[in-house]
Amino acid sequence: MSAVVKPDDIAFDVPLICAIVGLVAIGTIVVTSASVSIVADQPLYFLVRHLGAVALGAVGLALVVSLPTDLWYRLNWLLLVAGLSLLVLVLLPSFGHTVNGSRRWLELGPITVQASEPARLALLLYIASYAVRRGTELGTSLKGLVRPLAVVGAAAALLLLEPDFGATVVLGATSLAVLFVGGARLRDLMLAALTGGTLLTLLAFSAEYRVVRLMSFRDPWADPYDTGFQLTQALMAIGRGEWGGVGLGESVQKLFYLPEAHTDFVFAVLVEELGFAGATLVIGLYCLVVYRAIALGREALQSGMVFQGLLATGIGVMLGFEAFVNMGVNAGLLPTKGLPLPLISYGRASTVITLVALGFLLRIHHELYGGQRRLVQRGHVR
Repeated sequence: MSAVVKPDDIAFDVPLICAIVGLVAIGTIVVTSASVSIVADQPLYFLVRHLGAVALGAVGLALVVSLPTDLWYRLNWLLLVAGLSLLVLVLLPSFGHTVNGSRRWLELGPITVQASEPARLALLLYIASYAVRRGTELGTSLKGLVRPLAVVGAAAALLLLEPDFGATVVLGATSLAVLFVGGARLRDLMLAALTGGTLLTLLAFSAEYRVVRLMSFRDPWADPYDTGFQLTQALMAIGRGEWGGVGLGESVQKLFYLPEAHTDFVFAVLVEELGFAGATLVIGLYCLVVYRAIALGREALQSGMVFQGLLATGIGVMLGFEAFVNMGVNAGLLPTKGLPLPLISYGRASTVITLVALGFLLRIHHELYGGQRRLVQRGHVR
């Protein structure tokens, strides 16, 4: 455990802050490079919007840091309603916006928001609070696990209707991790994981486009101009990067060869331009974020701050899983999924929500070491 500071001091998680700043800086540079040729008459079109999302996310981060985490614990039911409502609204024709056959975006005046991003964070807060409020029941009976999984199942069903298979997997993995750390019995979790995995497998093979994705990632070179086009272009970009990259801004694959070069496949452009060295730096920064989140979660649990510990653990799992899946897709290790690379990919909702989630980690660190530790309060700390 870190050294204890004086009660009146304000503690900052310096390594975490450095990792956040590093990822935001790299993301801004790579998004600019990957998107500069997309809009011919406005080369900085995506950069301006990305910086706007970073600014909004920074405001959200500051707001979360300034508020006690106990407030979010007390708002658990409101967060549940908000999360599920977002997933319902996006399916309604008057609110939802369809892109590439998927209805994942809410139209809010001049902007669009990917509903799954704030919904998943709201549901994570609810699951963490449930594990505290129902900790005894969760650890002693299957019924205690069925209730939160029913909520997760309802959210997953709504996500699959969009469809958003990647967000569904992330939500399921994060929820199971939080419930496991919260005290759920291993046998119950294994049963839930087996059931959910079986259902998702059946769903994956029930849609032709998902089957094509699953088959094409195994051998993209078998059909490099159709089903394997995205992956072959990404692999060529990664291969060109070698050790030191071809140079910032010098990517060839981003020039209308690699689809979604500034979003889903931005990591391939990053490796092409910055090489193995740049990829290693980015992976190291993600590892640092995940490590700090898991470490904060453990320290909070040991200090009796159960809600904070579960929340920090869930955020670490969520961000780490998203980064792993995105990089795995880019490298051809996993089937194509529409998951952004947190703080690196262009995606305004993802950037804002990721920064807000990281704000929770900074706030938890402050409550642990900034003189605001709450050992026993309103029954949510054991």
